Amino acid sequence: MTGSVGTASTTALAVMFVVGTARCALRQRDVSEILPVPHLWRSPGLPRTVEGFMNLGGTAVAVVSLERLFGVDLADGDASYPRIYRHLILLRSSRTAHPLALLVPRVLDVLSVPRERLRPVEDSETLNGCVEAEIEVEEGFVHLLAADRILLEQERRILSELRQDAQARLAEWRTGGS
Repeated sequence: MTGSVGTASTTALAVMFVVGTARCALRQRDVSEILPVPHLWRSPGLPRTVEGFMNLGGTAVAVVSLERLFGVDLADGDASYPRIYRHLILLRSSRTAHPLALLVPRVLDVLSVPRERLRPVEDSETLNGCVEAEIEVEEGFVHLLAADRILLEQERRILSELRQDAQARLAEWRTGGS
C-alpha cells in the first residue's frame, strides 16, 4: 500500500533537515516548533536513542535522536554540526500520543513542494512505512518522513512510560516532593 502523499492544495510546505548524509523532511503541518537544544536530563537506563527529556513549560518532552534511531554511524562525528548548533524539531501533539522532539544535526530550510515533485514510496520499502515520499529537488531527493510512523508501536509505548516517569519527577519538584 502506498503512503498518502496528497495534500489539500497543489503545494505543501516541508521542513528539511539532515540526518547523517541524508536529507529528510517533515510536513510543516506536523512541526510545532524548531528549537535550539536546551539542557536535557537523562536518567540512567534510557534507550540510547533517547537523548533525554526537556522541561517545556512544566511538560516533560522526550527528545529522540534521529541519527541513532536511523542507525547513522556516529563514530565519525560530523564536526560541521556540533551539538550546540543542532536543532530540535518539536512535533505537533496531534501527530504523536505525547509531546516529542526530534534531535537533528541541522534544519536546513522550509521547502515549498509542488505535488508533482512528490514521488510516493511504498510502505513496505521502509521500516514501518516511515518514508511516505521522496521530494525531487535540484540536488537529488529528500526523504519525506511520516511523523506518526517514525517510531514503532513498541517504541511509542516504552517512550510513553518513560515520559510518565519524567513527568512525575517534574511534578515532585513543583510540589516540593510531598
